[in-house]
Amino acid sequence: MAEIDKITIIVIAANVLFSLKGFKDYGFLDKYKFHVGGVQRGEKIRVLTAGFLHIDMQHLLFNMITLYFFAGIVINYLGASGFIIVYLGSLIFGNLLSLYFHKNEYHYSAVGASGAVTGILYSAILLQPGMTLGLYFIVPIPAYIFGIGYLLYSIYGMKKRIGNIGHDAHFGGAIGGYIITLFMAPWIFERNLLMVGLLAIPIILLFVLRRAGKI
Repeated sequence: MAEIDKITIIVIAANVLFSLKGFKDYGFLDKYKFHVGGVQRGEKIRVLTAGFLHIDMQHLLFNMITLYFFAGIVINYLGASGFIIVYLGSLIFGNLLSLYFHKNEYHYSAVGASGAVTGILYSAILLQPGMTLGLYFIVPIPAYIFGIGYLLYSIYGMKKRIGNIGHDAHFGGAIGGYIITLFMAPWIFERNLLMVGLLAIPIILLFVLRRAGKI
């Protein structure tokens, strides 16, 4: 991407401004973060606003750098409006999946654009499946292999509760990016049906494991 798109700048700026405010003002962070109890009390706006807050600068930078690298692909195929739909839709999907998995954990909370960014990543993989990603910025691997592997790792992370990471929000974001992109670009079914099926495997696996009570 030779020149960063204006809509990407706007989204990154929104994340930076809201996150910086949250770094300094805990009351602001607490009011707008994703919080199961708050959402269940009717504060539905948290499902959206939590995606523009981050816990620290490292968290913010990682998400925004990832967004920068993949936003252009989605904008190129779906346009600025399509990008926004995928971004916000994935953000909401991610937090709704978190709510589904943590609905009985009243005090569970989270922040971050990871669900939205993961949705953009998976949208980019569907739209441009031939691209490669640099594992550890060195080893090139096909994007779809990375996508499948990442979702499988997210399932493992959800099962084992690895680290202070919202694996379910990442997974929900990926599902959002997957579904919304296929709805907006149905030609993918004709050109890359095998890819559509491969990327669906970990999504199906998650809900099979959940139904079986193993996650």
